[in-house]
Amino acid sequence: MSKVIALANQKGGVGKTTTAINLAASLAVLEKKVLLIDADPQANATSGLGFDIRAIKTSIYECLIDGINPKDIILKAEVPGLDIIPSHIDLVGAEIEMVSLVKREYVMKAVIDTVKDDYDYVLIDCSPSLGLITVNALTAADSVIIPVQCEYFALEGLGKLLNTVKFIQTRLNTKLEIEGFLLTMYDARLRLSNQVVEEVTKHFQQMVFKTLIQRNVKLSESPSFGKPVILYDASSTGSLNYLNLAKELIQNNDPSVVKAPQKPVS
Repeated sequence: MSKVIALANQKGGVGKTTTAINLAASLAVLEKKVLLIDADPQANATSGLGFDIRAIKTSIYECLIDGINPKDIILKAEVPGLDIIPSHIDLVGAEIEMVSLVKREYVMKAVIDTVKDDYDYVLIDCSPSLGLITVNALTAADSVIIPVQCEYFALEGLGKLLNTVKFIQTRLNTKLEIEGFLLTMYDARLRLSNQVVEEVTKHFQQMVFKTLIQRNVKLSESPSFGKPVILYDASSTGSLNYLNLAKELIQNNDPSVVKAPQKPVS
């Protein structure tokens, strides 16, 4: 059975697209069939998997606005088992064009419903905003992963995002759950990083993923080579972090899967 997961945070620079790319690739390496939907007009997830966004002629925009069948535009990534529906800068205009549509919040759900049964996981990389496209993604999703960076303003804006999630749970998608808060850009040497981990864990308790995504040079470099970090440097800290996250996600959704104990972050 397929699970649709949105990755959302209206705050930019929290590691959302990095997580979308690398979690998708790690799930595929663990032999899950994965579809990544790039729902951000910046199209960073598309370029981060090695596709030239200037060469993209048909994208998620055409699926939402023109009714193009998503199966016709799916691209196969370098990682076996990982597909992507690409994005394009045209997506910026989609919100205005969708305003007048009937059931405008459910347009993406209709698109995803046509393909999701072909996959174990469908991940949606949302734009850093709480506009209509993000609302569409959350309405289509079974759950949402919220990346939170281990920095000073970590909790700033989270209240607004959680209010949006509550609104969608109440009005548009009663089945939407929070899959978990993911702590990113962690640096064990910094007292601030540890304080943020402590504060977020105190606030959200069991809703926080045990896996921490550490600051890692290879993780930062890999998008410029159009590769997920697991292909760029499989032995890097970033690669191991995201592989652990994928294992944790699989285990959370299938209790019969026994996860190997993780090494504590040093």
